[in-house]
Amino acid sequence: MSVIRLDTKFYPIFYKVILMFRFAVFLFVTSFFTSLELQADCSTGADKVIIKKSTRMLYLSSGGHIYRRFHISLGTIPVGAKEVEGDFKTPEGNYILDYRQASRKYNKSIHISYPNKKDKARAKKLGASAGGMIMIHGTPLSWGLSPIGDWMPMLTDWTEGCIAMSNDDLEEVWNQTSKGTPVFIIP
Repeated sequence: MSVIRLDTKFYPIFYKVILMFRFAVFLFVTSFFTSLELQADCSTGADKVIIKKSTRMLYLSSGGHIYRRFHISLGTIPVGAKEVEGDFKTPEGNYILDYRQASRKYNKSIHISYPNKKDKARAKKLGASAGGMIMIHGTPLSWGLSPIGDWMPMLTDWTEGCIAMSNDDLEEVWNQTSKGTPVFIIP
């Protein structure tokens, strides 16, 4: 009868493999339970949308906890708050999602209540209109036909001041928010 023996020079490698396996199992199990916990938290939908311009991220929050995040694109001049119509900047401030619509050009879109009183006063001081068609929208449907899909434009800022995201991500935001959901756009 033969006895299986570990060669002492392979023992450290074998030990490391076992430790890595145990760690992988730990990560899998904890991520499984964490995802169940997140699903429970977001079952009622988002009570707040946070857009952080510097990181190009849109966050959905419920009960004070962020449960989902998405990559976004901004206006072609992303730094600074929108001042006047046509400046290609994305606004900064507190708004609400006030209506939603199907969009022939951008699949679906959710309107943000820009401009608020502060935005209007700033534009008036500059002798111009503040504008007003700031949306969270998807990408043109034709972009989905590209071999790279509709996520590639999220690597650059290309809108006229809106917040753009892939159509799949927009679908999730559409389903998780409702009219009147607060939106906080921060630098």
